[in-house]
Amino acid sequence: MTQHELEQDLHRVVDTYSPMLLRAALTRAPSPADAEDVVQDVFLRLLTYHPRFRDGEHEKAWLLRATLNRASDLRRGRRDDVPLEEAAKAAAEAPDYGPLLSAVRSLPEAYSAVIHLYYYEGYSIKEIARLLALPVPTVGTRLARGRERLRNLLKEEEA
Repeated sequence: MTQHELEQDLHRVVDTYSPMLLRAALTRAPSPADAEDVVQDVFLRLLTYHPRFRDGEHEKAWLLRATLNRASDLRRGRRDDVPLEEAAKAAAEAPDYGPLLSAVRSLPEAYSAVIHLYYYEGYSIKEIARLLALPVPTVGTRLARGRERLRNLLKEEEA
């Protein structure tokens, strides 16, 4: 592939997948700015390693898994190394996502990922299983448990 073809392909990927990847990163990243950084990191990784994809669905799955994994890594790393004052300031400045998305973001990662992919991105349970390399029954269980936790969280907020 020539340099020009690589650039065109990268522009296509960025234009096609940026909104979806940003939404996915927002479900796990500590802040919107971190979510943007996650997506940029994933595109940089794509540009650096030039993975070969079987088809468009494989490319999309790779990008989504890389985004979710990078956002999870960032979220885990932030818990230990951010000073308390800085964390409090970031929480105060964080945008209001509304009660539903905030509740989804507060779920454990196993549940928030499947709920995001199912409801926000429109994937079927079988597609989510393929994307996350999980058995179909596991995805169904996580979706059911995530819904139940969401229901309880939203009931608590109403009370």
